[in-house]
Amino acid sequence: MKLLGTGFHWDELSVGDRFRTYGRTITETDIVNFVGVSGMLESLFIDAEYRAAHSAMAGHAAPAMLVLSMAEGLVLNATGQATGLAFLNMEMSVRAPVVVGDTIHVEIEVVEARKTSKSERGLVKTTNRIVNQRGETVIEYTPQRLMAGLG
Repeated sequence: MKLLGTGFHWDELSVGDRFRTYGRTITETDIVNFVGVSGMLESLFIDAEYRAAHSAMAGHAAPAMLVLSMAEGLVLNATGQATGLAFLNMEMSVRAPVVVGDTIHVEIEVVEARKTSKSERGLVKTTNRIVNQRGETVIEYTPQRLMAGLG
């Protein structure tokens, strides 16, 4: 019997499987809290006057690492709750800014799922695209995770 709210085990996933998370709107509070806790006190994120005079984009930009962190929360709640054992590595490309009011979701495609030499654990690599409300990919990253198996 599968526990409700439990994520996928590595051996329930196949190359080519695709998933989409629910959405999350980025707020001013999200940015303020993130830059405060991370110490990322870049003028672009904390100084409205500086941003108005010097920013190359309209709106209050969110740090890419905040967007990635929120995306990981969406992914884990959708696919890896209680089955993810470790985040091992990733590559990441930032393609477009995310600003206050943007709503993101994550589109996930499994590109590798294989058993490790130890126990029933497996390695799962995905291509994750963080997409805004206009259908634009804002960040693409390829995490590899150690995940629990069924057996």
